[in-house]
Amino acid sequence: MGEQRPEARLEKAVRAAEQALIEFEIAVETFRVEVENFSRLHHQRLGPMYARLDELDAQLAEARAARSGDPEDLAKAHEARAMVLPMPGVDELFHDWIDSEGLPPEAQAMLNEQPVQPPKRVRPSEEARKLYRELVREAHPDLAQDDAERDRRDEFITRVNAAYARGDEAGLRELGEEWAAGPVQEAAEPSESDELYARLEWLSQRKELLSLVAHELEESAIGAMLRMAPDDPDRLLEEIAEQLLAQVSEREAELAEMVQ
Repeated sequence: MGEQRPEARLEKAVRAAEQALIEFEIAVETFRVEVENFSRLHHQRLGPMYARLDELDAQLAEARAARSGDPEDLAKAHEARAMVLPMPGVDELFHDWIDSEGLPPEAQAMLNEQPVQPPKRVRPSEEARKLYRELVREAHPDLAQDDAERDRRDEFITRVNAAYARGDEAGLRELGEEWAAGPVQEAAEPSESDELYARLEWLSQRKELLSLVAHELEESAIGAMLRMAPDDPDRLLEEIAEQLLAQVSEREAELAEMVQ
């Protein structure tokens, strides 16, 4: 049995850290997609209900003020009416929607007065999630041994992320075939100790950065809602919609009684 290289243990630690980081990045990215989809669905499906509730609250407060004439009721009515925001202009509506590729399909549809098609699900299908994980594990940029290979992997993973965000199973399978047919990376020469230590330090810094991103996602309003129903976020959206519809019905009935 030959003597083990001094760097072998350190190299093993680096490889383990790389795999752990990739798994963590997969978890963060899948949660980010769920948060983004849930936020979009929440806004598109429930936004009108929230607006209707605000309008009903304002009308109820105004009806009470008109009936009583009390200055305090009048002040409350004014405050409730102020909470009903006017329809935003195009710039206001899309100021957070424009990314490096321009307006997303939803924004383009609204500008062209076409129906907006929301994501069908908060979470991509299990098959899409499986394909996504496999591709990221195989092609992750952190596994590159030189800048050219990292650039190739960066570009590929960007397309993988986009296909996963769309829940595009067929697209993910095509990307898998593309990667399998790509250039085979040559085995790397054994790393020197200083390079391995530098690699471990970079992986640690990357993990800290991802931890901050994950924390921000989890602590956001949408992230907190998703944590309430991690196994079925789509059902949570339906439950919220049912609750809002019940509140709208109650307020409409109350308003009808007051204005009779």
